[in-house]
Amino acid sequence: MNIALALVRIVIGLTYAGHGSQKLFGWFGGYGLTGTGQWMESLGLKPGKLMALLAGLAELIGGLLLATGSLLPIAATLLIVTMLVAIITVHRKNGYWVTQNGFEYPLILIVVILAVTLIGPGSYAIHLFS
Repeated sequence: MNIALALVRIVIGLTYAGHGSQKLFGWFGGYGLTGTGQWMESLGLKPGKLMALLAGLAELIGGLLLATGSLLPIAATLLIVTMLVAIITVHRKNGYWVTQNGFEYPLILIVVILAVTLIGPGSYAIHLFS
């Protein structure tokens, strides 16, 4: 079970960190703060650049905390709030299924993050702040 938890934490956490890096730095094909900020403004999230900064930091920090298994309640809060905002602003109006850009996938991520947090990080965790 500990290896399974580590795999889930690391893959999902580093993927979130990558998404945060796309928003913050334009890495991995992202648009950086300016481009992401413009997109967020188009969704009604204003000021867009600040919203991009907050979302990027939440994904980067939350993702790294999840990947290491440190401060899981903080990691979960950062990532789940980010996904709830995505569901409300982008996906909800499209229904459930991801094939119609619905909220299926963000909801699955929320459930996995919540489950890992409730179970705990397992033995293969790096407790950065303990």
